[in-house]
Amino acid sequence: MTNLLIVLAEVGLVIIIFLFLTWLVGNLSKLSIKLSIFKLDDRGIKILRRQSTGLLLLACSVLCILIVGANGFLLYRGEDLEKYTLDLILRIPSEFWLTLGIGIAQSIGIVIVAAIALKVLKYCLKVASTRVKNIDKSTADDESIDAFFRSLYQRIKWGIWLWAIVSCTQFLKLPGVVSDYLSIALRIYLIVAVGLLILKAVAAIVDTLDALSIRYSSPDNLLRFYDRLQHLIPLLKRCLEFAIYVCMATLVTQQIELIAKLSDLGLRIIKIIAIIFISQVFFEVIYLLIEEVAFKDHNLTEIQTSRRLTLIPLFRSLLQYLVYFTVGISILYTLDINPAPILAGAGIVGIAVGLGAQTLINDIVSGFFILFENYYLVGDYIEAGKAEEKTVEGTVEAIELRTTRIRHPNGQLQIIRNGDIGSITNYSKQYIFAVVEFCVPYNANLAKVYQVIEEIGQELKANYSDVLEPTQVDGVASLSESNLLLRTMTKVKPGKHILIQRILRKKIMDTLLQESILFPAQIESA
Repeated sequence: MTNLLIVLAEVGLVIIIFLFLTWLVGNLSKLSIKLSIFKLDDRGIKILRRQSTGLLLLACSVLCILIVGANGFLLYRGEDLEKYTLDLILRIPSEFWLTLGIGIAQSIGIVIVAAIALKVLKYCLKVASTRVKNIDKSTADDESIDAFFRSLYQRIKWGIWLWAIVSCTQFLKLPGVVSDYLSIALRIYLIVAVGLLILKAVAAIVDTLDALSIRYSSPDNLLRFYDRLQHLIPLLKRCLEFAIYVCMATLVTQQIELIAKLSDLGLRIIKIIAIIFISQVFFEVIYLLIEEVAFKDHNLTEIQTSRRLTLIPLFRSLLQYLVYFTVGISILYTLDINPAPILAGAGIVGIAVGLGAQTLINDIVSGFFILFENYYLVGDYIEAGKAEEKTVEGTVEAIELRTTRIRHPNGQLQIIRNGDIGSITNYSKQYIFAVVEFCVPYNANLAKVYQVIEEIGQELKANYSDVLEPTQVDGVASLSESNLLLRTMTKVKPGKHILIQRILRKKIMDTLLQESILFPAQIESA
């Protein structure tokens, strides 16, 4: 009976060790899944957990079989298992048992301290969460606050337990390599956990500052420009996120000797991220200042406004290329790459491309002449094209170095190369005449018709600010078999002739019908 109890005790000890290791593997796998940085590999972590548990189960089974087999062999030889086990234990130095006992006692103490610390921590975080939610009840997001404190508790909890395990390995005098690897794992965990917390905190701080900036912006302070720079907030978040991830990766690589040299690359990557963000902010701020200075004077004429609307997008494009070039050079210097040979090679390639791209050069040169000789501006209504080709007409929306964008009255966006502009008819210089032609019968009283047209012109001048002078009858334009073709001219603001033509035709038709002056149903225009 005593021999059976000894065998069961040895097998039970192995099973207890197996259960402890299985618990440890399960908790480590849960810890890996909880870390958001590993979420993309949840399935792989679960598979690894099952495989590790299977290996431990196999090892436990083999050890139990070996224990039973060894004890059976000893019984077969006639050995007394109780005496044999006691002799085996007595052979072990007493210092080992003393050290083991002290280590177990210290380990139990560490576990108790960790458990008590977690209870206190959970209570403190609960109180902190309640107070934070009470700061501003009208705007606080209770769910997000609770989620943040839960995440904080989980990360601190696993950090404390990992620290407790490392301490236990040291107290139990396990091989130094075990303690070293567990210490590395603890440092890596703390780096990742703190980095993810900082990431959430930074996002929350940026969102809060964004909301406060919108709330307190007014025409009297600098925050009035914030709505025009608010589109940089997503870029700021992404840059901060990348920088934090790079910092985490750098600190992690420093903990592993095999890849520790790669940590030097982290600082350079952070510098590159900073260069990109600062350059984008610089570009947007300069462009904002240019617009502010250009349109600070509210008494600009239409021509001055159109000219500035034309030149500002062109300056934006040139500034953008300059900033991109400077960023590229700065990144090369950050990576310890001399840009001089690259620029020299690019210059040779540019010459070769320039010799073969004569059309491109022609477009750019034509674009400069259009801008600086003031052929047309943004907002002008023009008709352009070569005589042998189809012409385009409409309102100029943008003048770029290579192309001009023209919006047709029907809505189509027409893009024409500056080199193919050809002859230009600009309807937006100083004034334009809205010419309307209509037919009246031979027996019509022309004096009465002229009087009606002049009254319509006076009404039109009084009701429409785009009309510069009242409508004048130019006279009889032509004679046909059944009627007379009369022509009227109305001096209007540039680009408004089509609108005034439509209004004038309708007024002429309605008024002549009311005056019982017969005329054909179709009214023709010049």
